[in-house]
Amino acid sequence: MFNNTMHLFLFILLAGACSKGGSPVPEPVAAKTHTYYVATSGNDAASGSLSAPMRTINAALLKAIPGDSVIVRAGNYYEKVTFPQSGRLDKLITLKAYAGEKAAIDGTGLSVSGKESLVTISRASYVVLEGFDICNLKSSAPGANVNGVTADAGSSNIIIRNNRIYNIEHNAAPADGRSGHGIEIIGNTADVMKNILVENNVIHDTKTGYSENLTINGYVDGFTIRGNTIYNTENIGIDAAGGYAANSNPAFNYARNGVITDNELYNIDMTRGPIGGVHGHGAIAIYVDGARNITVERNRIHEADRGIGIVSENDAYPTRDCIVRNNFVFNCWRTGIYLGGYLGYTSGGTRNCYVVNNTLFMNNREPGAFGEIEGEIRLTEQCFDNIIKNNIVYARPVDVFVHKYTNTGSGNVIDNNLFYTTGTPQWIWGSTNGPAITDFNVWKTTSGVDAATVYGADPLLVSTTTPDLHITANSPAKNTGVVISEAVNGSLDIDGKARMVNNQISKGAQQ
Repeated sequence: MFNNTMHLFLFILLAGACSKGGSPVPEPVAAKTHTYYVATSGNDAASGSLSAPMRTINAALLKAIPGDSVIVRAGNYYEKVTFPQSGRLDKLITLKAYAGEKAAIDGTGLSVSGKESLVTISRASYVVLEGFDICNLKSSAPGANVNGVTADAGSSNIIIRNNRIYNIEHNAAPADGRSGHGIEIIGNTADVMKNILVENNVIHDTKTGYSENLTINGYVDGFTIRGNTIYNTENIGIDAAGGYAANSNPAFNYARNGVITDNELYNIDMTRGPIGGVHGHGAIAIYVDGARNITVERNRIHEADRGIGIVSENDAYPTRDCIVRNNFVFNCWRTGIYLGGYLGYTSGGTRNCYVVNNTLFMNNREPGAFGEIEGEIRLTEQCFDNIIKNNIVYARPVDVFVHKYTNTGSGNVIDNNLFYTTGTPQWIWGSTNGPAITDFNVWKTTSGVDAATVYGADPLLVSTTTPDLHITANSPAKNTGVVISEAVNGSLDIDGKARMVNNQISKGAQQ
């Protein structure tokens, strides 16, 4: 015991002596990071320096260790790219296009067998994908699944940023399982996917069949989808989903705790592909389907089939504890905002959700699947304990403000909204096709809701022709909303300005 203590004492003395004037104690040396360059004129046997670039992205990624970057010069790279390993918290692995140059990961001529992606992030965390064109992967093979980017298998701490994704197409017949994704985040293992950021990407001119353009599905807990633009697509724009066998464990089989914010979606149109011949304008721009605790805020949606859906297609996975707030939704073919389960099909429904401070303008240009006017706000099967307040609903001359289809569900509160139309007002309660209620007082009596809602006051939008859905200073919506809480109403309006001023809040998406 004495000897061990003495040895420790001598070690401390020696260390102190070295630090005060003996032999210097070496400082820790940070691991050196590398940047590997790739160019179409390069060679995979080269060093990867700027003057001696490599030829393929995959070869450069095989060299990259935590903290390294792979920078890709202009040109088309005809390869399916895979991240082979992870970075770490303080040292990400970054794959990025060279600043100011157009680098394309291009699927032209590449085969598709089963499920294929141009970029795959699988069991790889702390990675960044930034600045590429990801394009031209196509197949007509039955059963194929054609994807721009796929992240799965517990990959976490991922950034997918500033990419342009287009011409991702599954061109099979609808009966042959027409399917694909621009970006798919799928938690398909027991390892949770978390800290996922998908921002400032552009997804356009895709043919995804029965699938979506930007999907978050399965065991994904904690994500942000922001600042993306999605247009000219065949089916759903953004989807946070649950209940689709993405994960074999039912407790893991839904996305949760995410934010979908500041995106613009337009021309989200099922009739762009053959499945539209069966379903018409059946797509939804932003769709929360069987997921939980998702906030959909400050998005701009227009010329879509439907605007926003907090809906469930699955019996065991209701959409619940979600907030839809401070969005502009206008000129959609069918409904603006949609809650509930599919009629006569599912019992999951929508529970404990908020639809607050949205501005809806002249949606419902085409009848629904049952020949009905779907309504600016649509409630179908199994809606329980949802709150719908502070919305501006500016309806077309022949339109329905609120359409509740069935007598299922309970506890829903609809109030403090502002309804306006230049035509005949219509509401439908407890029926698919009416008859419509055309008297506001009869509507309130029949439905038992909207006691404090204002009907008939022009909200004085900046422009109804452009349109510009901001309100003017003397709008009757100005400071006449009900403050629920910052957690529900949000801290920022559609323009990123303070949502509440002097504890007052305006109706609609703009303060």
